[in-house]
Amino acid sequence: MASSRTQTRRARLTARSSALSGAGPTSAAAEKSRWPGAASRFALFGEVLATGIIVIVASLPLVTIPLALAVGHRHLLRFLRAEDSSLRLAWADFRAGLLGGVAVGFAFVLTVGILLLDLQMVSTGLLPGGTIVGVIAAAGVVAVVVLILQAAAVWSPATGWRSALKAAPSRVRADVVGSVYLAVAAGLTVLFTWMLIPLIVPTLGCLCFASATIAARRLDPAESL
Repeated sequence: MASSRTQTRRARLTARSSALSGAGPTSAAAEKSRWPGAASRFALFGEVLATGIIVIVASLPLVTIPLALAVGHRHLLRFLRAEDSSLRLAWADFRAGLLGGVAVGFAFVLTVGILLLDLQMVSTGLLPGGTIVGVIAAAGVVAVVVLILQAAAVWSPATGWRSALKAAPSRVRADVVGSVYLAVAAGLTVLFTWMLIPLIVPTLGCLCFASATIAARRLDPAESL
């Protein structure tokens, strides 16, 4: 009797595991998980940390920051889909996007640098109309960061940066709430890193995770990522 119950329990666990992974056989009532790779929370946490490290290393030249975010997003997304998420594929993405990514990164760093310089000048109190300039500069930083995050979320070696940048504004308009979430996630990344520099590893990984899950908000539940 006990053996029969054990076998039944094992069969139930096997069916649940198959449903989460997307493999068969599964029961008719079993629902395929959108994120089969996230079934293990500990493994997900480890992959988020690994993604943070990937983004940091890829961002070292600074002008590769947008590309690093795109590579991290794609790497973590592959893990969440339970696909091959090896470093080899991340490196292939980095090499494929390097040419256009450097130009985008240069424009990003230059724009954010100018806006931050404006904020620094406002803080001295020597800039006429400082309050208005400060508000515009701060809003500009947030807008540029959100647009880059949205572009990084759709970038692929096949479509390139031009297509990703064109899609970013429409993605913001299509999901304003999701864009606000991205802005908050980016702000928390800066805040936690300012509080304790080593936190940049998990926060960058969490930023890529937020980018992946927020992108899923625009999809119908029946659609596959």
